Amino acid sequence: MAAGTTRVVKLIPAKTAFLFCDIQTRFRSAIHGFDSILTTGNKLIKVAKIHEVPVIVTEQNSRALGSTDDRLELTSLGPLHLATIEKTLFSMATPDFLALINERGFKSLVLMGIESHVCVLQSTLDLLEKGYDVHVLADGVSSCNKEEVPWALERMRQAGAQITTSESMLFQLQVDASDPRFKAFANVIKEEKEATAQTLQSLLPTAHTREYAFDFAVVIFGRLSFFERGR
Repeated sequence: MAAGTTRVVKLIPAKTAFLFCDIQTRFRSAIHGFDSILTTGNKLIKVAKIHEVPVIVTEQNSRALGSTDDRLELTSLGPLHLATIEKTLFSMATPDFLALINERGFKSLVLMGIESHVCVLQSTLDLLEKGYDVHVLADGVSSCNKEEVPWALERMRQAGAQITTSESMLFQLQVDASDPRFKAFANVIKEEKEATAQTLQSLLPTAHTREYAFDFAVVIFGRLSFFERGR
């Protein structure tokens, strides 16, 4: 690659996995916007079932911090839930995890969970270093102190991660409205539109978030209706 040239990183649907980092019960009352993270996670699970995207979960020292919150509908995934991996490392990149993603030939890793400035950050850096494309969901990560989040996202961006939102990422996964899975996909997007707007307001608190979230929901709903009329 020529000096100064920016590499364009796109999601590769056939080589994509969703990663859920340490979304555990003991964090419920400690993490800013914890329920919003669950909302994003369950939206991903719905689309994972439509597009057959594998999901990998990690748990940090579960004896002390509890298991993954059971409000995440992981059981509905069946075999698409590849593994829940126990760890003490402040990164998902344990030997078992790395062996699994290597064996399955993943390239695009969509990452969400907690905490943004600890395990999410270190997972991102480790996976980038090993040559994976990491797509971090800004509406799927948080920390105990919400002020940590923008700094963590910027650090990951500087390292080469793709910072995106769940909706943007999911449309990259869908790719084309002519895909026969689009109707089911569109139904999920419409079902989740209000929750998506609320999650953006909760986890992306900028001066323009409220207006953006409302406009985003209206645009997405209108776009889906337009596509469906054209089918």
